[in-house]
This record gives sequence, structure tokens and C-alpha cells, in this order.
Amino acid sequence: MKPPNPDGSRMILPIVFLITLLSGCTADTNCKFGGTPAKESFIPQGLGVNIHFTDPKPGEVKMIAAAGFRWVRMDFKWDATEPEPGRYDFSEYDRLMSALDESNLHALFILDYGNPLYDKGAPPRTPETRQAFARWAVAAAKHFSNRGVVWEVYNEPNHDVFWPPRPNASEYVELALAVGRAFRSEVPGEKLVGPAVSEMDFAFLETCFKAGLLDYWSGVSVHPYLRSDPEEAAVEYCRLRKLIERYRTGSGGVVPIISGEWGYSSAWRGMSEEKQGAMFAREMLTNVANEIPMSIWYDWRDDGLDPKDPEHHFGLVNNAYRAGRDPVFEPKPAYRAARTLSEFFNGYVFQQRLAAGGGDDYVLVFAKGGDRRIAAWTTSSSAHRLNIPLDQGEFRVTRHTGESAGSASAGPQGISIEVSSQPVYLKR
Repeated sequence: MKPPNPDGSRMILPIVFLITLLSGCTADTNCKFGGTPAKESFIPQGLGVNIHFTDPKPGEVKMIAAAGFRWVRMDFKWDATEPEPGRYDFSEYDRLMSALDESNLHALFILDYGNPLYDKGAPPRTPETRQAFARWAVAAAKHFSNRGVVWEVYNEPNHDVFWPPRPNASEYVELALAVGRAFRSEVPGEKLVGPAVSEMDFAFLETCFKAGLLDYWSGVSVHPYLRSDPEEAAVEYCRLRKLIERYRTGSGGVVPIISGEWGYSSAWRGMSEEKQGAMFAREMLTNVANEIPMSIWYDWRDDGLDPKDPEHHFGLVNNAYRAGRDPVFEPKPAYRAARTLSEFFNGYVFQQRLAAGGGDDYVLVFAKGGDRRIAAWTTSSSAHRLNIPLDQGEFRVTRHTGESAGSASAGPQGISIEVSSQPVYLKR
């Protein structure tokens, strides 16, 4: 979860994500936007959202699924599920899983935080506490086995809010190794990812890789949290992918990168609810184009009403629950952006970035069979016209929040449209 900084039916794992986790992605040779098309990564199978509850309100999970999300990420707290040494109570997560099952959603559960029963609730840094944590983690995995859960080892252990009094990569490594070995021995079929670092902490990540954690993880989870254009993450993804390649051993293929938590607060300076919606679309499109098989937006609903507190305004929907109304939460533009993206590109895979305009212009082609659909935008501060080399014909243009933007005809030189920082989508 993002730190409180004002600045800042039974299911199996879906086959498309399972294939990606097992086989990995082709690595980039140059750190440029867009990698080799990952044909396993269909939109919206990898789209997810962070939540903060185990007991959803009536209609809430249905609304999450209606936006096209297939995953939810949620803390699976040690202190809430081991009330006495060796006695585990997963009932509140049973309720959550039942609600997710009804809407065919999958869970990414974060194995996190201390327990007052051990070392007075400090992060698991002693051998005895690490082993207790690992036993609890295995018990949880056994309880929910074969239900498609992805288990994540801790949340932002490189941040002093979550690993007080100060982060220690070596301490985290010992914990993650204990969990990884226990999973391999007791629940080898369950998927484990980590380390869920705050931002792209390459020093922390490399310490994990040097220790051999890639041999236990099915994915490397990071929280990019760029305050700038999301497209800038492409270079960092490429750098991380090369670091993974350097330390990966064995014959299991490249371990994919998961964007495990990343959002934009509509209360940040220079941000608004409208711009947040555009950032949602651009973040998700950037991730798909850079071979990220799972992208978790932070977060589902606004956490509060204080207009000056950025932490209160990361949500896709407003804070107030509207009992008896449909939808049960008032959507923000970011929610409409999510629904439009998942519906417009449902079942499509990223194919290529077209050479159109300048370096600030993005024209992405997505394919499903012989059909092609386009996403186009610019990071430039000025809207401008862009000529896209497409076959002749009539194209319908849709704004990223779902409204029609009319149509445009492609002639011998392609199609000319106006692009701005808010993406538009094109289809015949």
C-alpha cells in the first residue's frame, strides 16, 4: 500500500497470466518504449486494482468487475489471521474470496507486516519470527490452494513506514528466503512474487536477486509511482529486465515484471480528476506495451474527503457509498477510463508502436485476429494534428473515457487526427 505521504466458484490462475509467469517475456535490447509483443498478454486479463477491505459493500465487487478488472490486490495481514501462536483464522478472507468468486475476480494477497505475538509486532527480522511468518504464510497458501491466488512477500519493505525503524534489504532477504523455501517444500504449486518495492529501488532489488530470490519468485513486483509521465517507466522496466536476466539461474525463463501498485492522486499539484483519468489510460497502455502482464492501479475508492490530502484521492470512484443506487459509488473519470480501455481493447494484444509524429507522440497498435485497433496520444503540452499511416477507410474515434469523438477517413497518406495528452482510440 502507498505510504501516508502527502506528496507522494473455484478459480484457477488465468491461462494467459500463468503462461507469462511460467515462460517469461522476451527482453528488450534497447531501453526504448515498447518491447517485443507479448502475445500471451490480452487486455484486460492483467488489469487489477488495490482495495482496502475484506467485507465489500453490496454491489461493490460487481462494480469493480464491470470496469474490466480481473485482479484485486489486498493486504493479507499476519496479526489479523494468527490471533494465537499456531492458530490461524482466515474467515475474513474467506468472505472476501467468496465475493470475488461471484464476479470471477482473482486475488493478489500481500503477506505482510508484524504480529504482536512475535517480537512485539516488529518486522520479521529474527530467525524465530521469520520461521513463524513462513509457517503462517504456508498455512494461508494451503487454505486457499488451487484458487488462483498470487502471494506477494511483504509490501514496500524498502520504506521505513512498513519496515521500521529503517529498511534493511538483508533482513528482508532472509524473510523472503524463508517463505520461498517453505512454499517450495509445502505448496510448490502456489505462485509467489516479491519484493513489492516502493518506486524502482534498484539497489534493494539487486540485493534480492544476488541472494537467489529469483529462483523462488514467479514475478518481480515493483511500485513505479512516477509523478511525471507514465511513459517514462519504459526505461526503468528495461533496466530492471536486464538486471533480472543477469541474476536469473536455471531453465525457467525470464521472470516477468509486475506493476504491483501505481496510481496518480487527483489532489496532487497540477493533477485533476480529468487528468487522473488520462493518466490511468496511459499508465495501463504503457505497461501493456512494455510486456507487463499484471498492472495494479492504486487504488479502488477515495480514502477520505479532505481535498488537501493526496492520499484521500487516488481512487477510481468517490468515497461515499450510495446504498440502493446503481452504481453504488460515483465514478470518477478514471473509472470510466478503466471501463473504456477494457471494453475497447477486450481480447486485443499489443502489436507495435507506429513511427508517427515525434518522440512525444504515441500510436500503439493492438490486434485480435485480423482486426486492428489504435490508441493515440502525446506527452507534449500542446495538442496537435498527427498523420497516422493506416489503410484507407473510415475510422470511428472514441475518447479514453468512452465518449464518441466522431469519425475520420484515411486516405492514401493515412489518417489525420488531433492528439493531446488524453488518449483517443480508433477502430473501423
